[in-house]
Amino acid sequence: REPTTNHPRPSAPQERDPIRGMDSFAAFEETLLRAKQKECDLVLLGGDLFHDNKPSRRTLHNTLDLLRKHVMSHDPVGFRILSDQRQAFANRWGRVNYEDPFYSV
Repeated sequence: REPTTNHPRPSAPQERDPIRGMDSFAAFEETLLRAKQKECDLVLLGGDLFHDNKPSRRTLHNTLDLLRKHVMSHDPVGFRILSDQRQAFANRWGRVNYEDPFYSV
């Protein structure tokens, strides 16, 4: 277990700071790298991912780049959802995202 309170969510003033503007992304990437090194099955992010309810385009792109780089892969998922996914994931797909054939998580 590696608990952390780090999120890739700089507020608007911090994002424009030339010195600290990328700090939260560097810390988030370090967390993802550690999870990969320790061969974690799951990285649980509790709470909100972004500080603002409408993050900047830069924040969205940086976050998605980090997730693609460190999370998306063709490695098998090491656990299964046993509950009725149509109830647990009442979205338009009705299943957990890692079972979607168009996703590689």
